[in-house]
Amino acid sequence: MDQQLGHERNADQIAYWNGPGGKRWSDRQAMQDILLVPVSQILIDRAQPKAGERVLDVGCGCGATTIALAERVAPSGFVLGIDVSEPMLSRGRELAPKSLPLAFVLADATVYPFDPKDFDLLVSRFGVMFFAEPAVSFANLRRAMRPDARVTFVCWRDPRENPWMTMPLKAVYEHVPKLPQLGPEAPGPFAFASEERVRRILGEAGYRDIALERCDLSIDIANGRGLEGALDTAMHVGPANRALEGHPPDVRAAATNSVRELLAPLVRGPSLPLLASIWVVTARAS
Repeated sequence: MDQQLGHERNADQIAYWNGPGGKRWSDRQAMQDILLVPVSQILIDRAQPKAGERVLDVGCGCGATTIALAERVAPSGFVLGIDVSEPMLSRGRELAPKSLPLAFVLADATVYPFDPKDFDLLVSRFGVMFFAEPAVSFANLRRAMRPDARVTFVCWRDPRENPWMTMPLKAVYEHVPKLPQLGPEAPGPFAFASEERVRRILGEAGYRDIALERCDLSIDIANGRGLEGALDTAMHVGPANRALEGHPPDVRAAATNSVRELLAPLVRGPSLPLLASIWVVTARAS
């Protein structure tokens, strides 16, 4: 993606998701979609897409939610998936059945010139926490929504409520320095953990009837593949992988062994369930 086509403050995220981040997620698309099935089911259930509706899927990644939404609004509806990541959108285009009413656009939702008042529903699965100026981004998205259009998205709650990501990281920190501490409002997976901040952003951007529902769930990080499957997820998804970037193979091997020892007692047959916690955010466009 041409970074000049995005908001200047989103340049780092655009570079990352068109580099190692986007490549890793597109390569692991099948495993990631299985991993996040419980989240996707909650999202679709709360969003309640209806046949004939026009839906905007923000930060659609490899297109799992875009495809699921299109199946529900078909045949007369339409879903537009928007993302900054060319690798992930390429994978989405490969996966999407040609018969479904959907399209993908490579663009930054902060500045993309959507047709005004075009969509009935805005949906996102973990795609809205990476905006540098989220109130600006959501204001642009609101202009694409019809009056009283629905908004439903999911975002991670506090890291302490998500041991499926933080437990492996603690073991990795036995071998490498801690990652730089991000500010509470810096773009990243946990940028929308604060209920107060989410309400403030959406309010400033012109939304109403804002509600946040806490949903605690279990994520099988093994994807039914036992300890080695859980280890694969732990070492390639989330902050543990970032903490190990740039370190030599012997350090990564030692960290992997520590994570294996940590996870081994938690295996339950082919599964290794760990707790996760999300916000389900709903609102209306004014």
